[in-house]
Amino acid sequence: MAFLSTVMVAEPISECYKAICENEGITINSFVLENLEKTTTTRNFTLNLAGNRKQKGFQRLADNDVLALSKCLLNYRTLTGLDMGYNNISDEGAAYLAKLLEAQDTMLRSLDLTFNNIQTNGAEVLASSLQGNSSLLSLRLSGNKIGRHGGLNLAGMLRVNMTLQELELGECDLEMQSMIGLSTALKTNTTLRSMDVSRALLFSYLEEWAVHFSKMLPVNSSLVELHLGKMGLTDTGMERLSEGLKLNHRLRYLDLRCNRVSRDGALHLSRVLKENSPLEVIDLSSNRIEDPGAEYLSEAICSKGSVLRELSVCRNNISTRGLLSLAGALNNSPTLTHIYIWGNHLEEPVCQAFRELLITGRLTPEQSDVRPYEVDGHVFLAELSHHLRKHLFFLDVNEKNAASNSQKLKCLDLRNQVWGKFLCLFLIC
Repeated sequence: MAFLSTVMVAEPISECYKAICENEGITINSFVLENLEKTTTTRNFTLNLAGNRKQKGFQRLADNDVLALSKCLLNYRTLTGLDMGYNNISDEGAAYLAKLLEAQDTMLRSLDLTFNNIQTNGAEVLASSLQGNSSLLSLRLSGNKIGRHGGLNLAGMLRVNMTLQELELGECDLEMQSMIGLSTALKTNTTLRSMDVSRALLFSYLEEWAVHFSKMLPVNSSLVELHLGKMGLTDTGMERLSEGLKLNHRLRYLDLRCNRVSRDGALHLSRVLKENSPLEVIDLSSNRIEDPGAEYLSEAICSKGSVLRELSVCRNNISTRGLLSLAGALNNSPTLTHIYIWGNHLEEPVCQAFRELLITGRLTPEQSDVRPYEVDGHVFLAELSHHLRKHLFFLDVNEKNAASNSQKLKCLDLRNQVWGKFLCLFLIC
């Protein structure tokens, strides 16, 4: 089925969408149409068509919807962001979206397809389209079961593509071969800044993936954010990973949530922090470092080599001794500003210590996940909904890229306005 000509059009995008649906015999999705009717295409625009919402009559996007929308969007080069997460898009829909990525002069910078039904073939066609793409900065595929071969295809893409800056592959059923392929690709890739491979399916007690990532970290020159949650990482794997972290001079955000790191793993990580590591954010939520692990980290936080700014140790079975050491570290560290401790043993001495930090202004409510309150002369801590922000450093970079591309977008907007006066929409079957 042929896609539309790539001429610029003056017709409103909603009318274009309706015309294509009629021509293809596709039922109009009212949710898509409503969003398009609110969209102005004479300047750069984004479309949020995520399906994780509750509203009467809402219809998630299927492959036919993606077909119609993709044909329509081929005529509007000012599209810069497309969010289609939490829908019912399969490999067929992924193939339609690949046409957008392959189109010349595309301005698409971010594509979010999290938690759809894309599998190996869909990942393969997306990876193939990105080999020649020079605009996309962010691809989010978390929650799609692309499996081993899908991961290998994307690893192959990273060997060629030198534009992509963020790749999310969490909960994608990646296997050991995928992890090895991705780590190998990152030895030569010089542009990827953020990667998420959380909850890979790893059935080896040897933790070979940690060895390969450890070998990648000293030679990679671009990665600043790495998410390794739910990997079954043990203290042994943490020791291997730490060997590479000590030689890395770029990584600033390390996500190790929901693993099996205990006191010894925390000791290995503390040694990394003492050696002038660039790490600024560490997420150790839902591990089991306990009091000794908290004390190792506290000592490292106060060392001259540490530049750590944010730390989460929620749900780590830490009691009074460990939490008080962290409170002391916060007082003595020149860099640490955010700390998250909920889910540990918050005895009254801990509650009093963190209340004092909040009262003195050393810690603000926005920088932690606890708030003090008093009942009958006793101090307690209540939970706040604050937590570490994901994509922290990639967003900074993305904003800089958007600013640097502003002149290009202005020129494109002007060209659209000129072309829009003279050209009309043609449907090609």
